[in-house]
Amino acid sequence: MPVYEKLVRDRIPAIIEAAGKECRVSTLDEVTYSIELKKKLLEEVKEYETAVKDEEALEELADILEVMRALVTLHGCDMEQLEEIRKKKAEQRGAFQERIFLHEVKD
Repeated sequence: MPVYEKLVRDRIPAIIEAAGKECRVSTLDEVTYSIELKKKLLEEVKEYETAVKDEEALEELADILEVMRALVTLHGCDMEQLEEIRKKKAEQRGAFQERIFLHEVKD
């Protein structure tokens, strides 16, 4: 039996069982859940980095967004509040639309 030891989406155990397989799962406490969500975010970012086609990249971005939603909730916020934080930062510091690459700053 393959060993995964990672956070998975809520319906994965049912999908595994529907395929006629067995799996062993547990429910994480809040501290471990936070740690595992951060690991999952890094996992999904790495998968995004290796995506070749736009379709693959968008699938991975959707996974990143799902993990972000869970992290936002964990931090006592919601996506609307996060969007307001994003907008405020974009107003104050800009976004990434102009493709500006900073090489150095001289004193």
